[in-house]
Amino acid sequence: MHIYVIKRILMLVPILLGTSIIIFTIISFTPGNPARMILGERASAEAVFELNTKLGYYDPLPVKYVNYMKNALHGDFGNSYRTGASVIDEIKARFPTTLLLAVMIVTMTAVLSIPLGVFVALKKDTFADGIAMIIALIFTAMPSFWLGLLLMLLFSLHLDLFPATGSDHFINFILPSFTIAVISIAQIMRMTRSSMLEVIRLDYIRTARAKGASERIVIWRHAVRNALIPVITTMGINFGYALGGSVFIESVFGMTGVGTLLLVAIRSKDVPLVMGCVLFISLLFSIVTLLVDLSYGIIDPRIKAQYGKKV
Repeated sequence: MHIYVIKRILMLVPILLGTSIIIFTIISFTPGNPARMILGERASAEAVFELNTKLGYYDPLPVKYVNYMKNALHGDFGNSYRTGASVIDEIKARFPTTLLLAVMIVTMTAVLSIPLGVFVALKKDTFADGIAMIIALIFTAMPSFWLGLLLMLLFSLHLDLFPATGSDHFINFILPSFTIAVISIAQIMRMTRSSMLEVIRLDYIRTARAKGASERIVIWRHAVRNALIPVITTMGINFGYALGGSVFIESVFGMTGVGTLLLVAIRSKDVPLVMGCVLFISLLFSIVTLLVDLSYGIIDPRIKAQYGKKV
């Protein structure tokens, strides 16, 4: 299995390289003048030209990209055009907010969606199953930013239970994390239900029941464990997206996370900050995907055995 892990880690290199080329090319063709952004609108044309030359703004695109990657490989991702601060320091300051938001979203989703999915699968074609599926479809089709605004109006403006904006205290994370979690819960619940309905029809479930195992053991020890593989894949992808910064939610709730930082950097064409954020997000997403793949072997011993054969 260790060979598989090494191969997946080596795959990060072309992924990050390809991502950096695409993003660097796109942002290089967007309009904007970094020296004018740094010096301000009142700076002279000579000063702007001198600083742009120093920054390599007039160099050909391949030369600019190679110079950037040389510095990045040495741990230097440059300084933000807008603030002058180190890109790494900017990301480090914002990442704890995004990490806490992502952890809360995944925790809420896992705690609520999986039991609900199992319950409605066992109640297939009943009134409870129908109501649950209708509610799930409604929330799945609902835009997250619109739901966030509705929750903000209800719980912040009318009921005054939670703050509408900010990320200074734990209570600030409840509404934004719940906004994303509600939609994720609806998606994961439907997926858990479908996966459970497939698993409980398999032969080994009938065999477990024929041997006299209790229904609780049959469902939670045998059926749920095998039904979780596609569920974990989706939850891992959702966690990777949340770690990358839930841009809309962070913007709606005024949170100082990586998503908001990236959005501001794109609007101001802050090339070093955009590149740093995108590479950081790509690395995080790749690591989460690797961990999700490795978790298959823990959940399903058959997959772990396949890894062992390849080794």
